[in-house]
Amino acid sequence: MKSKIAQLFLALAWVRCSQGAPAGALDLPLGLDVPAVSTSPPVQAFKATLPFARRVNAGYSGSASMVQFDQARAQSLRDRAKGKYAGVTSAAEAASLVNAPATSKVVSYVTEIQIGNNPGTNYSLLIDTGSSNTWAGANMSTPYVFSETTALTPNAIFVEYGSGFFGGVEVTDQITLAPGLTITGQGIGAAATSQGFDGVDGILGIGPQDLTCGTLFPGLSECVPTVVDNAYQQGLLEAYEIGISFTPSTVPSEMNGELTFGGIDERKYKGNLNYVNITSTSPANRYVGIEQSVTYGNTEILSSTSGIIDTGTTLLLMATDAFSAYKDMTGGIMDNSTGLLKVSQEQYGALESLYFNIGGTKYELTPDAQLWPRSLNEYIGGEAGEYYLVASDNGAVSGSGLDFINGMTWLERFYTVYDVGNSRVGFATTSHTHAVSNIRTA
Repeated sequence: MKSKIAQLFLALAWVRCSQGAPAGALDLPLGLDVPAVSTSPPVQAFKATLPFARRVNAGYSGSASMVQFDQARAQSLRDRAKGKYAGVTSAAEAASLVNAPATSKVVSYVTEIQIGNNPGTNYSLLIDTGSSNTWAGANMSTPYVFSETTALTPNAIFVEYGSGFFGGVEVTDQITLAPGLTITGQGIGAAATSQGFDGVDGILGIGPQDLTCGTLFPGLSECVPTVVDNAYQQGLLEAYEIGISFTPSTVPSEMNGELTFGGIDERKYKGNLNYVNITSTSPANRYVGIEQSVTYGNTEILSSTSGIIDTGTTLLLMATDAFSAYKDMTGGIMDNSTGLLKVSQEQYGALESLYFNIGGTKYELTPDAQLWPRSLNEYIGGEAGEYYLVASDNGAVSGSGLDFINGMTWLERFYTVYDVGNSRVGFATTSHTHAVSNIRTA
């Protein structure tokens, strides 16, 4: 049965994508007659910057979809580590497991990259440290286009996110992430079917390579090197790491983030970078996982435990018991329209900072940083001028092994480095750590 499904994906991908291939470039849908991929050596290893944007989309009923998406994602990350999606190779089976769309209806973090050559095709991809397969072609309006550098493999690919899925054929292709940073022979999924990826073309997976293992069929034992793995192995990058810089924004759409492949950008942070090893606690160790404790003012609400840093999550998610303590201390009430905690002006004035102790260093999330940008309240179904907090419940009590997710609202206040080669994560403060911006209404 799985073999038939794999052949179906190969055939679907062939029909959907071959129209864009140059004459003679593709002869068989089994990867037997394909053009050789260029392996010209790079001139020099360097650091390359890839900008990305936050998009806040109007027209939805409220941020409940944002909260529900983040919570569904948290559950799917736990489920994936337990093997819930192992062996899923059919769209019908995957659809039965889907909890919510894979893209948040309100907020998304996307970048533009180019895949292929003659022709090269531009795609808008979600940036995700919580997964590692890179793929494109989620929408019929922008299908995966085969080019002179596309080479089919004998494998179909199927990835279940819990909050969405895609299936198709695994190819190797040229991918350009930034000027001068063109990776050859990159394993990429050419989607033939997908669910839950409205408004984007796929995912740029920059998490640990192990997350790709088991996503291919019949090559279930194979893993797919990520774009970072291949870029470093091809001598394109100075260092085996990614720097993540993301700044607060109070407008619906802005290019306010950067990924630095191959090193760090010293201009983006203040002081020293402090590194901690990837946690050994499951399931956080499957991702970009760390250990931290959280204190509200002087009161600890989450003792030292494991969780993850995640570019695919918008909010700051805490274990249910920690969030309950936070809710009580802030005096916030759950707002039905947004799904977020709402506080009064007086309560906001009394709001204390959250302190995250990571590897012995405390990182302060100020009251302003805990606030959803008030200028964007109406985009999340909220009321103009009100105060909504970005901390929320991750859907499990502490002790689950994934007790927090520091999402983008946290990342926008700190510079972060994912040091792939040394299995560690670094943090530093920035000029935006203590900035006052979210309080503004215009």
